[in-house]
Amino acid sequence: MPIVESERILLTADLKARTKKFALRVMKLVDALPPTIQGRAIANQIIRSATSVAANYRAACRARSRAEFIAKLGVVEEEADETALWLELTIDSALLTEARVHPLLTEAGELVPIMAASRKSTLGNRKLAVR
Repeated sequence: MPIVESERILLTADLKARTKKFALRVMKLVDALPPTIQGRAIANQIIRSATSVAANYRAACRARSRAEFIAKLGVVEEEADETALWLELTIDSALLTEARVHPLLTEAGELVPIMAASRKSTLGNRKLAVR
């Protein structure tokens, strides 16, 4: 069953808020990283990728075409997955405890398939519209 416009607007607003909150939570987490070479490197990478999730989702919502929307969602998906990698490395290198990082790792793990499904759904709708 297709999503009606009002539901799409609510979903968009929810995901904008969710991706922004994710970025803010990651920004707070990196303050706990040690001031070592490894800690600074991870901090820089994880802040870049997590804030990119929020920024590119907002950009996707302002896309001028369906193709641009699909491309931006692909970037969001990639950046969320990259953030998950940096979070895993933070745990695996013992820079922070798993208990501290796990909630954000879970959130990144949820955002990736949400964006993938949205992108694939839009791609499917695009193929139907062309016929």
